[in-house]
Amino acid sequence: MVQQQHKIYILQFRKGEPEQEVSCKVSPPKGGGRRVMYYYQDYGGGGKNGKPVQSRAFSLRRFLAMLLLSLLCVGTMFVAPVSFLSFVHSDDGGAAAAAAAAAATATATRTGPAGPCSAVGNDSLCCDRTSERADICFARGDLRMHSASSSFLLVSGNSTAEEERIRPYTRKWEANVMATIDEVRLRRVSPGDAARCDVRHDVPAVLFSTGGYTGNVYHEFNDGILPLFVTAHHLRRRVVFVILEYHDWWITKYGDIVSRLSALPPIDFTADRRVHCFPEVIAGLRIHGELTVDPAKTPEGKSIGDFRRLLDDAYRGRIQFLERLERRTARKRHRRGTVPRAQLAPPRHAAHQDKPRLVIVSRTGSRVIENEADVAAMAADMGFDVNVIRPERTTELCKIYRELNASDAMVGVHGAAMTHFLFMRPGKVFIQVVPLGTDWAAGAYYGEPAARLGLRYVGYKILPEESSLSREYPTGDPVLTDPAGVAQRGWDVTKKVYLDRQNVRLDLARFREELVRAHRYLAAGGRRRRPTASV
Repeated sequence: MVQQQHKIYILQFRKGEPEQEVSCKVSPPKGGGRRVMYYYQDYGGGGKNGKPVQSRAFSLRRFLAMLLLSLLCVGTMFVAPVSFLSFVHSDDGGAAAAAAAAAATATATRTGPAGPCSAVGNDSLCCDRTSERADICFARGDLRMHSASSSFLLVSGNSTAEEERIRPYTRKWEANVMATIDEVRLRRVSPGDAARCDVRHDVPAVLFSTGGYTGNVYHEFNDGILPLFVTAHHLRRRVVFVILEYHDWWITKYGDIVSRLSALPPIDFTADRRVHCFPEVIAGLRIHGELTVDPAKTPEGKSIGDFRRLLDDAYRGRIQFLERLERRTARKRHRRGTVPRAQLAPPRHAAHQDKPRLVIVSRTGSRVIENEADVAAMAADMGFDVNVIRPERTTELCKIYRELNASDAMVGVHGAAMTHFLFMRPGKVFIQVVPLGTDWAAGAYYGEPAARLGLRYVGYKILPEESSLSREYPTGDPVLTDPAGVAQRGWDVTKKVYLDRQNVRLDLARFREELVRAHRYLAAGGRRRRPTASV
C-alpha cells in the first residue's frame, strides 16, 4: 500500500494567545513524493535570538486539558481519520447543515428552469456539453476516485457500458489551453471490476482544474474562483474539492475563500492514490460570463453581490488579526521611544474619515502611468486621501482586499490587476485607464462586470498623445489612429504593440476632470459608512 503524505493545516487560536504574524512554510519531501504545506503559529518556547517568550497564565489545568484533547484527537485519527477531519473542519449547524446540503445536492444539476442533466437519478451519469464555455458532468451512486487510471468509477449492477470524458476547465473554446488540462474519465463498471474504498465520504465531490491560465489573477477569479462559487455555494460547505493540476501556492493564496465554500480538506487528484468514495461527483464548473454571477442560472438565485459578501466573511477574521497585530507593534515601538503617541491611532483606513480614500493600483513593466507621482499629488491636492499599492505575486490577497474594501475610489490601468475591483464595495468609484487598442477588453472584462457589482465605473480612454506609442510612431500612423484596424492583424500583434510596449502619461488637466466628478459623486452620498475591522 502506497504511503501518502497529508497536508496539515494548523489554525491560529484567537483567544488567549500572543498575537504574532502567521507564517507559511513548505516541508521538504521525505523519500520523494509531495511536499506538505502548512500554516503555523509560534506561540512560545523560544523567542528571537533564543530568548524565552513570556507566556500568558498557562496553568496546569489548561495543560492537562490540552493533553487530554490531544490524546482523544490522535485516537480518533487512527480509528476514523475521515470523521476526525470532518470534525476539525465542521461547519456550524451540524445536522441541520447536513440536511440542508443534502436538499441542495438534489438540485446540484439544475441549469435553470430546464436543461440537460436537470434530473439525474441514482446510478446515473450525465454530461451537459451545451455551453460554449465549459462542459460539466454529473454522476450519482457509488462513485470511486481512481487517480491511477484518471477515472471516477460508477460502480453499478447495470451491465451497460458507459463512459464520459471531460477536461474540467472553463475555457472550452480555447483548444490550445484545453490541451494542457488533464482529461478525466467517468465510467460505469461492475462491482467485480471496482477498486476497494480506502476513504468514504458522505458528501459530494466537485472536480476542477487549477491549470490553464492559473497564475494570472484575472483568470484565477474568472476561470476558477467565481465558477467554483457558482457550482458549489448551494452545497453549504458540505463538499470535497478534488483538484487537478494541484498547486500548493494556489491553496495558500485562496485558502480563505475556498474554506468558505468547503469545510473539508481538498484532494490532490494526481498525488492522492487512495480510493476516495463519494455518493455524487460534479466534474467541471459552471461559468456565467466575465467576472459575474447570473442569479437566473444558480440554484438559489445567488448574484455577484452574494460572492462579494462571501469575500467579506472570508477575510474578516484575518483583517481583525492584522489590525490587532499593527496596534500591538505600534505600542511596542512607542514604549521603545521609536513611535510618537500620535501614531498610535486606529489603522490607516480608519483615519482621514473626512476625505474620500483613493487607491491607485500601480503597475510595473508595461502600461505604467509614467507620471503616477504627479497624478497622486494632484488627487491629494483635490482632497483625496491617496494611497498607492503595487500588488506582487507574493502579496497576501487579504491585504489587497483590506485596502480596496476600505477605499472610496480605485484608479488603475487596464490589466489583470483590475480584477481587484471585486474587493470594492458597491457604490464606490472605479476609474480604469484605457490605453490605445484595449477599448473592447477593458469594457468587457472589467467595466461591465464592475457596473453589475454596483460600482460607478469610468473608462478613461487615453488620447494618442497620452500614449508612449506617440513617441515611437509618427503622427497619423494607424497604430495611433486606427487601433481597431491594427487589431484585425491578430492577437499576437495586439499583444505586442498595445499590451507589451505601451505606457501612458496622463493629461493632468483632462484626468483632473474625472477626479472632480468622482469627488463630487462621493461627497454627494457615494461614500456612506466605511467598514471597520468587522468588514
